[in-house]
Amino acid sequence: MSKVAVNLRVKGLVQGVGFRPFVYRIALASCVKGWVNNDNLGVSIVAEANEDAIARFKSALLNELPAAAFIAEIHEESIEVQNFESFSILQSHNHSDEVTEVSPDIAVCDDCLRDMQTQPHRIAYPFINCTNCGPRFTIIRALPYDRHQTTMDVFEMCETCRTEYESVTDRRFHAQPVACNHCGPSYRIHGQDVATTDIAGLVSAWLDEGKIVALKGLGGFHLLCDATNNAAVTTLRQRKNREGKPMAVMMHSADAAAQYFFVSGEERSALTSWRRPIVLLRNKHSLAQAVSNGMNTTGIVLPYMPFHYQLFDYLKTPAIVLTSGNFSDEPVVIDNALAEKDLGSIADHFVSYNRAIHNRADDSVLMVVAGKERLIRRSRAYVPASIALHCATEGIFAAGAELVNTFAIGKGATAILSQHIGDLKNAPTFEFYQESIGRFSSLFRFTPSLAACDLHPDYMSSAFAEKMNIPLEYVQHHHAHIAACMAEHKLDQKVIGIAFDGTGLGDDETIWGGEFFVCDLSGYERKYYFDPVPLPGGDRVTDEPWRTAVSYLYKYLGTNVFDQELAFLKDIPKENIRLLLQAVDKGINCPLSAGAGRLFDAVAALTGICTHSSFHAEAPMRLEAAIAHGCKSKYLFDVEENRITFMKLFYLILKDLREGIAAETIAAKFHNTMLAVMLSVSRKLKAETGINSVVLSGGSFQNRYLLENALHMFKEQGFEVYAHEKVPTNDGGIALGQMAVAAKRRSEWQGGEQV
Repeated sequence: MSKVAVNLRVKGLVQGVGFRPFVYRIALASCVKGWVNNDNLGVSIVAEANEDAIARFKSALLNELPAAAFIAEIHEESIEVQNFESFSILQSHNHSDEVTEVSPDIAVCDDCLRDMQTQPHRIAYPFINCTNCGPRFTIIRALPYDRHQTTMDVFEMCETCRTEYESVTDRRFHAQPVACNHCGPSYRIHGQDVATTDIAGLVSAWLDEGKIVALKGLGGFHLLCDATNNAAVTTLRQRKNREGKPMAVMMHSADAAAQYFFVSGEERSALTSWRRPIVLLRNKHSLAQAVSNGMNTTGIVLPYMPFHYQLFDYLKTPAIVLTSGNFSDEPVVIDNALAEKDLGSIADHFVSYNRAIHNRADDSVLMVVAGKERLIRRSRAYVPASIALHCATEGIFAAGAELVNTFAIGKGATAILSQHIGDLKNAPTFEFYQESIGRFSSLFRFTPSLAACDLHPDYMSSAFAEKMNIPLEYVQHHHAHIAACMAEHKLDQKVIGIAFDGTGLGDDETIWGGEFFVCDLSGYERKYYFDPVPLPGGDRVTDEPWRTAVSYLYKYLGTNVFDQELAFLKDIPKENIRLLLQAVDKGINCPLSAGAGRLFDAVAALTGICTHSSFHAEAPMRLEAAIAHGCKSKYLFDVEENRITFMKLFYLILKDLREGIAAETIAAKFHNTMLAVMLSVSRKLKAETGINSVVLSGGSFQNRYLLENALHMFKEQGFEVYAHEKVPTNDGGIALGQMAVAAKRRSEWQGGEQV
């Protein structure tokens, strides 16, 4: 059979994941000659052999990938046979502004954990890694991904490591962070002279004693304590100024987690995947009460750094709190000196290492709903993987939202989303935002030519985009939510978009968030929406949900409703209520809101479940946690022209409260009412437009009960229904929606074809 030659250009996640050694191995196995190399475009392969061998090679290339690798596309070209005598790996090249994917960080692999027990130069070495695992995004400075472009450049390899690094058949061939006890990074305990091999045992002993430890992780510092010690967790909360928000917990294995939490097959797969996200699991048996603080779920993560495994070799406790090393609302700390300064008032002991973190990354968070992973926070191990879009995105910068911010840059026909940034109103977080934009622009050779931002003039992200002095596309907040979900499902047609969210400026300059759109990527019509209610005190309502409950009662039932004893107002002075109603009457600092989040707040307050919030979205979270499962009843509502009104709902909730109906039952009936609203209005829109596709987005769909039941309900009723998976349904997904809208509108202006 005659010899043929092909040039394969491979794009996707193919650098930093052991791809070239993998290509080398399958080339030898297939009797293929030629070469493979990295460049900033991806991976190039020249393969020579007979046609059968080439076919075997291409099949293996697609079907036997390393765990973290991903092929987006392969361009194949026939070339002249050059009669290579062997297959080789060539040096990396860098020759254009187009870029390949950058690998996210990968949890330590089982092979490396075994090597920690057996390789003489790596016995108990806490920075062990290979081509299949270890730090990637958090240490990279520039492409192509080579050691001198990472924060490992200051560590000169010893002879043993260099031999492995240069050996094509070794698992550490071109593993850029490769190191060992003789030449790599090391941990140290600040203020103490402790042998490296003793650090894990000492830290474990401190945790078992109830101490709080600051520990440098992969993408930033963590704060650790014993998750079964309520006093330790309470102390951590007090010192960190994190009064109520649940904390994540690390456990040794999925089997260990299953002793305390309900773990489905899909949740087990997520927990044990190479990404090692925090997975929200339903509580079975309690850890310390202060960990979840009354919620019925807990965020669980398994070890992903070698040092984590070393800790559990010594720990007596089955679980440790693993929360971000920061004060509430500030970015996670990555610098050793700054961490010691900032975290010194929180931690009893401080443990760091001497390799720099270049790109900060919080732990990612997800939940499994309807059998699918749904990201809530997209960061470590997911970023900076790109998302393919239908339209050309090159040069588009999407600024994102104000809370739980991420931004996005457009390359080719993809959106590259940043890691979780946070609340931009916080000055250090806004500095992190600007720093990350600069680093992404440099890393991905990005030059902005069009910006997309939120309509809200006071958003820091919008102000940043406006100062870029390039063409600017404003995207309504809830249209961006729907567009984000459409983009990740590759939808490009008219849909019924249901945006249930807390806030977002509308075209009429009121607050939206309970929206039923008929929309596509380029535009929308607001067909139905929640009846707006004044928010007395403006932003204060998010901290004091009782205010919104009072406003709803006043709007629908009048002043007389406050003549009766309302339990949720027992601690609120009557004069305060009188002044609040007066402010509503006079329109003083009472912006109108149609937000679903505020409706959830009002019901949480009215039932006494949460009248004051200590963290963002606490009231809706506690309302969901209170649901009496098995209750199928619901309340009434009306659709008057374009408005969905809730007078009957509030009247009936008050009636239930007077009759002594449990708050748990009221919570269930309220959620069931929201499901009924969605179905009723969607049926109306389907009858009016013929559209059968429903897209769900917005922060309220982080509610597991609401989302799971909505997906089931719409499918049962014959609708095609879509919800988020790859990006958060909260404002962490807004940047993707802005990118998709701007790309679509630009393609229409230019009369260009879709990708």
